Amino acid sequence: MRVKLSMVTFEKEVEELLEKAVIFTCSHEGTETGEISLALLEDSAMQELNLLYLSVNKPTDVIAFALYGPGEPVVGDIYIGYQQAQVQSSERTIPLEIELVRLAIHGTLHVLGYDHPESNERLTSDMFLLQESLLQDFIENNISNAD
Repeated sequence: MRVKLSMVTFEKEVEELLEKAVIFTCSHEGTETGEISLALLEDSAMQELNLLYLSVNKPTDVIAFALYGPGEPVVGDIYIGYQQAQVQSSERTIPLEIELVRLAIHGTLHVLGYDHPESNERLTSDMFLLQESLLQDFIENNISNAD
């Protein structure tokens, strides 16, 4: 699996962590070949994407696009709103890196075909439960002192 990253001002360790999270998620789902790009964007760019593709005129935390058809290798784009991730990490009182990994896993699952309801039921959806399980496994195996 190839992962292409487009980052704003984050350190190399964060880039490597996000790349590992995408590969970890793909591997867990049995996807070993393909290419996923991941970009961290500010609120204004996320709001533009959200309006253009989802008709929602506000910033969001993650938008993902699957760009492949049946029988083709996985190809997709993931856009993470790093300012939204900062707000969410503060609200959850967790390190920003953990929230960015959560969003990378979430976006990767979307690229792999998973979806969730937009209502409050999303928190009990199969996709959300899988996301949180993958996040815990990833943290345990890749992040020291994550508390």
